[in-house]
Amino acid sequence: MIGPKVLPTVSSLSAGIGVWLGSNYERWKRRDRFSKNNNTDSDIDSDRKLLDLSRVVVHASSTPVNRDGAIVPGQQPTPPTASNRLQEIMKYGYPGFDQIRSYDNFVLSYDRRHRNAHWVFEQLTPDNLKYDENVSRKSSSFKEDTSIHKYFRAAPQDYKGYKFDKGHLAAANNHRISQKVLDQTFLLSNISPQVGEGFNRGIWNGLEKYVRAVARKNKNVYVCTGPLYLPTPENGKLYVKYEVIGNNQVAVPTHFFKVLVIEDNSGQLELQSYVLPNQPIPNGVPLKTYFYPVDAIERAAGFLLFDKIPKRTFKKINGLKNS
Repeated sequence: MIGPKVLPTVSSLSAGIGVWLGSNYERWKRRDRFSKNNNTDSDIDSDRKLLDLSRVVVHASSTPVNRDGAIVPGQQPTPPTASNRLQEIMKYGYPGFDQIRSYDNFVLSYDRRHRNAHWVFEQLTPDNLKYDENVSRKSSSFKEDTSIHKYFRAAPQDYKGYKFDKGHLAAANNHRISQKVLDQTFLLSNISPQVGEGFNRGIWNGLEKYVRAVARKNKNVYVCTGPLYLPTPENGKLYVKYEVIGNNQVAVPTHFFKVLVIEDNSGQLELQSYVLPNQPIPNGVPLKTYFYPVDAIERAAGFLLFDKIPKRTFKKINGLKNS
């Protein structure tokens, strides 16, 4: 749980989230596992050439897709034969199939409404975390993701004049195996507006370093990261409020989550799940302060995480022995 001494407003926030989650539980139990995408916008159809279909995870030859390249609801994709890397990253299941994009070393689902990702998935190992000394962040630059329709993507100028950093979801330093792979993490589909001092350049950076340290000591670490837009109580009611920036109205998330499945060298699994508020956090606050139940993250985000793994399989969940 998030301690009240760290963030004075968190006690009331947690209470509000609890009420909100409880009141919607039955609806969540009934929700479809797949998002529906019946978009028939003629502009999207006519601008189909803007989509780089080589980045779409599943191709029409193997899986039913709609006009926008999204998987038809209710259809399980046939595992791609052209990309063993894709199968490795997504071994434990897709949280959803909305606007999926596959890159060389990570996979994401894009949220066109908020101009952020829904989620970004990585699979980290000691081998793929090795640095090529010729690879440099200085050679990378933030760019529009042209596989996203022009109406729905963020642009670098959206951040100009605002206090927010361009915060990575799949961390850049996780992907220095080649310049091409590193450059892909700078596409704005992998970026969210984050408070800089005290968050992106503070505890969030510390969490990313922690993930790499864990990955270097274990066989595999599967990482899912994404934004959240959580409600806060006000005058006895709950409201979801967030800022938008730039001409493209890029949403500023209220929180971010990161969920890890750690596979040790003997094959045993551990789950760690975090939720951090997108605001300055004092130095020295332990990361475990931000452990958060994964089912609460799922309910707030609207998708399931690592649902191919029975919960009883984990030897530990958020630092505690799983009995």
